[in-house]
Amino acid sequence: MRRPRWLLSLAPLFALVACTAARDKLPTGVDAAPTVERVVLLMRHGVRPPTKDPVIPAGYTTEQWPSWPVATGELTPHGADGVRALARYDRTVFARLGLLPATGCPAAGTVAVTTSPRQRTVATGRAYAEALLPGCDLPIATVPGSPDPVFHAIEAHAVPFDSHLAWLAAKARLPEGGLATEARHLEPELQLMQHVLGCCAPAVCARAQLASGCTFDALPGKLEEEDGDRPRLGGPFGVASTASQTFLLEYLEAMPADAVAWGRLDRDGIERLLRFHPLKFAYENRPPYIAQRAAAPLMRRILDALLTGAPVTVLAGHDTNIADVGGFLEMHWHAVGYPADDVPPGGAIGFELLRAPDGARFVRAFFRAQTMDQLRTLAPLDAANPPSWAPIAIPGCTDDSGRGCPLELFADLVQTRLDSPAPH
Repeated sequence: MRRPRWLLSLAPLFALVACTAARDKLPTGVDAAPTVERVVLLMRHGVRPPTKDPVIPAGYTTEQWPSWPVATGELTPHGADGVRALARYDRTVFARLGLLPATGCPAAGTVAVTTSPRQRTVATGRAYAEALLPGCDLPIATVPGSPDPVFHAIEAHAVPFDSHLAWLAAKARLPEGGLATEARHLEPELQLMQHVLGCCAPAVCARAQLASGCTFDALPGKLEEEDGDRPRLGGPFGVASTASQTFLLEYLEAMPADAVAWGRLDRDGIERLLRFHPLKFAYENRPPYIAQRAAAPLMRRILDALLTGAPVTVLAGHDTNIADVGGFLEMHWHAVGYPADDVPPGGAIGFELLRAPDGARFVRAFFRAQTMDQLRTLAPLDAANPPSWAPIAIPGCTDDSGRGCPLELFADLVQTRLDSPAPH
């Protein structure tokens, strides 16, 4: 196996976030707890309104969407409070790991926060920093550019990208029978979305070449090539992804029950409809050709932070960033109350660098997020009421000790995909 030359002279490395006592249980045969040296969190911004108006194209519903206290796409005050709750909890974890003092301000350079330039991510980074280190005036770095080359690498043309090859890579992930098979698997959810939206207007049916009076579950799915961009999962799947995310955000914002999905969904119904969100990621973000390019700038930052960064590094971005990184490393997760591979507001994929008593260093990955009701009610997070936390396996990156992925192997895996991303 190739060993990058820079790895041979590494000093002690790595750290990350832990969430419950259970995560510290040691595998059989390990005599002492490893030391967490560095933590890197890539987190989604907090609760926001929809990013566009109208939320979904005309004709899919005649209902009026509820109003929000901030402009389209911006972090809400409730969303900022939810981020602060996570930061206060993370502070207790970092202190227990020895990465931060329990109170007061750490030495300069102990925590590094970098955000995407969008308002919701900058505000998320600020809210997190203020609550993590109150009164410490922690500086926040924002990647310049619109679109920026780190969190929006494809849109910024920061990476070589062939949109036709990306579409072919997404198309290769279709099941036998194509999107019609996906529709059969999701038929109950498509029918539930029909109930909520009251679709469809004659114009929508006509564009789909269906008779007037068609329903949402009858609309054909589309996997469309987008010039210069990632492919787009369209038809009912794209609409359902956006609509279900909007219903989730209404619920998390603590809107009255009759305003959430116009009173037609409870919490469990929202969870059912959220299946469309990771389905969209499966075709638009996770194919290796797409993920290994879209996530490349972020993966470089994550790797550098693990190797030589601050004890705590926080990258505040978007759900698409987390989906891209998941695809880059072929990782999967499941937060409590959400579908597999979904990314809730404030949710984070994390990496910790640990040093074992024998000096070996290794990497572990995890996913942490508030539950829906923790965020809706802004419940304080503590040992008795922790956020959802679960370890994530890193495919192709384990050893026989069960301690995690050896640092050198993790770095080699990442560097190989950065140097030679999937060709198709």
